[in-house]
Amino acid sequence: MQKISYPNREKWEELLKRPTQSVSDIEETVNTIFEEVKTDGDTAIRNYTKKFDKIQLESFLVSKEELEKASTEVSEELKQAISLAKKNIERFHTAQKTEKVALETMPGVLCWQEKKPIQKVGLYIPGGTAPLFSTILMLAVPAKIAGCKEIILCTPPDQKGKINPTILYTAQLCGVTQIFKVGGIQAIAGMTFGTNTIPKVYKIFGPGNQYVTVAKQIATKYGVAIDMPAGPSELLVVADDSANTAFVASDLLSQAEHGIDSQVILVSTSEKLLDGVAAEIENQIQSLPRKAIAEKAIENSKLILIDNDEKAIDLINEYGPEHYIVCVENEEFYIENTVNAGSVFIGNYTPESAGDYASGTNHTLPTNGYAKQYSGVNLDSFMKSMTFQKINHEGILGIGNAIELMAEAEGLQAHKNAVTLRLKSLE
Repeated sequence: MQKISYPNREKWEELLKRPTQSVSDIEETVNTIFEEVKTDGDTAIRNYTKKFDKIQLESFLVSKEELEKASTEVSEELKQAISLAKKNIERFHTAQKTEKVALETMPGVLCWQEKKPIQKVGLYIPGGTAPLFSTILMLAVPAKIAGCKEIILCTPPDQKGKINPTILYTAQLCGVTQIFKVGGIQAIAGMTFGTNTIPKVYKIFGPGNQYVTVAKQIATKYGVAIDMPAGPSELLVVADDSANTAFVASDLLSQAEHGIDSQVILVSTSEKLLDGVAAEIENQIQSLPRKAIAEKAIENSKLILIDNDEKAIDLINEYGPEHYIVCVENEEFYIENTVNAGSVFIGNYTPESAGDYASGTNHTLPTNGYAKQYSGVNLDSFMKSMTFQKINHEGILGIGNAIELMAEAEGLQAHKNAVTLRLKSLE
């Protein structure tokens, strides 16, 4: 990892850049595929699946037989682990339910807000070198709690046209209604426009590579909502001499192994801590099965030595990390002053992996600095708020004149008339 000591604020923007391509670099490819899927539907998806996933599929839909077989291929130990994680995720997301908010803003004017589920949602689950079945738990569980009627899932097949059995088992366990063997840009396009096989959805969820991230952003141009523009995974750790160097190194490597475009950053006021973690990384990385991937990610990563806690927190908020570990003696200072982060992990015994799998919080989080304006996925992500109002005779008499005056001031006579007619009827 590159070590930077006491960087000037003027250099922070360059220092904290993510190793990702810009939207403009990828947009042309995404637009081409979107147009073809919009025009040719399943045929285009079939062609791109053959091109990118090296498999010719006649049917994208996962059959009941495949689901039944998958259940037998997952070990009982793993099923129990998935069940434990599912229960914790259910508990935490069920606790996020809110009651109807009702208020009489003035006599005779009753206003209230209720939350309703998004009826049709699409989940994108990356496959490839790391089939992220845990993401199904993070998306399908709150979708079911919210009451979404249609929950479809797209995930890329392997070169034999198969889906990892744990993905299929978890999807079935969590109430996914249909599963399709489609990945990448073509999956996002399929859920955006709908085809003869793949239903059109109202909102798309799930992480992916840079191409999937841009595809989701392009989907919004066609009236489909997305959870957030979540791209390659990232982690920032702030630590001091109270931190365990082996633990910190293992956390950094846990994100580095996600993909070659992942990024990890360690911020510290202690040069001794930085050097100790760097040595631990060199030691631990040697035994990782995904060593080659982690090494590439580490090339994009940094060890940053900073003057003091105040500068450190400013730099952290400027970065806006997806995952953020606080492992310092003065943890309260960092917790209270952090305003930009997706999910925060506190103390020596809170690995980021806990949030990835089983503690109960959601691991679908904003990356690439979007933590400055986006929340991670939560129960409300699968719902929308609707407001209601009911005004009686007393209410329209009390509020009517104000509406008339405001409508007239804006030059909207019909708006005024809608109130005037009602007031006259009560004379």
